[in-house]
Amino acid sequence: MLQTATVDFQGFPATIGRSTRHGRDMGEAALAHSGAVNSNAGKIPGEKLFGVGRCPHCAVANPNLNRLWSDTWRQLGEAHWATFRCNSCAGVTSVKMHFANNNRMQVVASYPDAKTAHEDIPEPARTFLQQAFDTLHAPDAAAVMAGSAVDGMLKKYGLTEGSLYARIDEALKQSLLTEGMATWAHSVRLGSNRPRHADEVRPHVSPDEAKQSVEFAEALGNFLFVLTARIDRGIKAAEEAEKSPPP
Repeated sequence: MLQTATVDFQGFPATIGRSTRHGRDMGEAALAHSGAVNSNAGKIPGEKLFGVGRCPHCAVANPNLNRLWSDTWRQLGEAHWATFRCNSCAGVTSVKMHFANNNRMQVVASYPDAKTAHEDIPEPARTFLQQAFDTLHAPDAAAVMAGSAVDGMLKKYGLTEGSLYARIDEALKQSLLTEGMATWAHSVRLGSNRPRHADEVRPHVSPDEAKQSVEFAEALGNFLFVLTARIDRGIKAAEEAEKSPPP
């Protein structure tokens, strides 16, 4: 979740806070490129939102976010909504903005939020998965990082020998994966080559293929680690509740 971001009303420097989920998705500070826009009924944000480290849709760094729509602010302290569209991918981000007493708009919430690898996924797989999220704008790199994340996850279960896809098959034999997940793995590009063999005609990964690869890596991490950790915490909480004296 975002802490604060600022759209300047009068050309002053606009600041933006760190994300509480992922510090790299927001910069420490940025300069607004446009002043306030007056409306008939009050104030609306400037034409651009600055200080966002990466677009939550395409992950391009320092995205050019242009105002698409906004509510109208009539007095200090009000919190309303605005939307900004990425110039690279046309993805729309909705932000809830607070009209502060310094005549600036501060972002207190942003949807969608930047993608963040779950903390229950062990290292180095978690870092590789985060890099896959961050490089979706570069499909070849995203597929390689997704493959590295899957590789790291399988190694945590002692699957270290053979190719990545051979180890996925072994994970299926050991009932670590469902048959559906193994089939999904063989249908996506986890690395620079296609599953099972290199494709000389189409050596590069398309944006859609990269998205599928990253989604699989994220789903695998959730299945192998996040869900398991959540179940373990739930069991522990239930056991602690049973030990507690009745009210």
